Amino acid sequence: MTTGELVEIRRAGDRAATKISWLDSKHSFSFGGNYDPSNTHHGLLLVNNDDVVHPGAGFETHPHRDMEIITWVLRGSLVHQDSTGHSGVIYPGLAQRMSAGRGILHSEKNDSWRLTGETSHSEPVHFVQMWVVPDESGITPGYQQLEIDDELMRGKLVTIASGMPQHADDTAITIRNKYAALKGARLQPGDTVELPQAPYLHLFVPRGEVALEGAGQLVEGDAVRFTASGGQRVTATEPSEILVWEMHAGLEAA
Repeated sequence: MTTGELVEIRRAGDRAATKISWLDSKHSFSFGGNYDPSNTHHGLLLVNNDDVVHPGAGFETHPHRDMEIITWVLRGSLVHQDSTGHSGVIYPGLAQRMSAGRGILHSEKNDSWRLTGETSHSEPVHFVQMWVVPDESGITPGYQQLEIDDELMRGKLVTIASGMPQHADDTAITIRNKYAALKGARLQPGDTVELPQAPYLHLFVPRGEVALEGAGQLVEGDAVRFTASGGQRVTATEPSEILVWEMHAGLEAA
């Protein structure tokens, strides 16, 4: 480990949680009533919520402001509707970003049958929602989504969302921060990827189990915060999915 490099493992069971009749949510950072002044963000990432929403339930219409919100579904489907007129079903392999900008209202519900015409819908939806700050406040709210072919998610890191100029030609969706990018990989046992070099990295394992070079096993729900680091290899020990935020600035630069 070089001078200034820091690798901090955060275990799944140590996360704060919100559990009510229709929602089981685990928070990697302070969120809602679960406030810890020593755990508010890492780099530009303020929220990494690991959510399971029961069928027929979800988040009613609520406001957001000045935040880039990425939703990544692992299982099931989630209906998004917002005050700019966008609506649709988010499902595994679909990258989705909402820019709250100067203000937006939206809802997220596990009731895709209302839009798809299914006669019943009984599967919980499991998704990760991540928030990063934009580089400019008060922008026009926006929405973007794009399906990523499964082949692109097998065995290598791909750029899911980015505002970094160097990713202009190889990113699925854009975010309004030129210092941040979200990458993901869907891995089979034995598949290995190398983490990028960056002042701040956040590795999250939403599904499966992997081995992190120099740190050992990471299981579902574990996260690692890297400072002035990168280059470590991540190897799947069972079918897994990882999400990696590469950040070249902290909040002070946003």
